[in-house]
Amino acid sequence: MDFMQRIRAFFAKISYGSYGSDQLGRAVLYGSMFLLFVSFAFGSALCLYLSVAGYGWEIFRMFSKNRGKRQAENALYLQKTEKLRTEIRQARVRFRNRKQYKYFKCPQCRTRMRLTRGCGEKNVCCPKCKNTFKMKA
Repeated sequence: MDFMQRIRAFFAKISYGSYGSDQLGRAVLYGSMFLLFVSFAFGSALCLYLSVAGYGWEIFRMFSKNRGKRQAENALYLQKTEKLRTEIRQARVRFRNRKQYKYFKCPQCRTRMRLTRGCGEKNVCCPKCKNTFKMKA
């Protein structure tokens, strides 16, 4: 067995049964990368230490054998960031469809709605608060 095969076998042995990567892990990894770039750009030792701590925590989570705790941590992260992730997902859809639809908010309750572009001026009734107003698409 050559050197590289022994290295692969070693990593396969230590990673057997480990948790692996998830959404929280990727967020910690991206945050650590950002902090590392900030520390290089501005010479901040605090950002460097926080970056290294983030990398260490991610490695700990990846190789952890306690799947229940890691899944609970990830579920809590997903629960806390659901609103932000939904906003980002909807913004992508709005940007992709910006040539087909005009997106706007109800002036009374701020509910987001859309009209097909080129349909002219319409009377719009908000489905949430039943407010009626004119909107030009």
